[in-house]
Amino acid sequence: MEVLIYLVPLALSLGFLGLLGFLWSLKSGQYDDLDGAAWRAIADEEPDQPPVPVQIVPTDQRICGSGRRREY
Repeated sequence: MEVLIYLVPLALSLGFLGLLGFLWSLKSGQYDDLDGAAWRAIADEEPDQPPVPVQIVPTDQRICGSGRRREY
């Protein structure tokens, strides 16, 4: 029970600090635009780009990792 002498003031001070932090965030405008942040997260800002053409290479002319042509 003697520990309550330390824990109750500690809990009250932490709660007060949390309340001050919340009031500061209200005053600084953290909650002004709740919907804008949600829409910016899912907005498609990049324009659609055409697909890159793929060159089809016959299997007998493929190049291996060393730069030499490999015969299959």
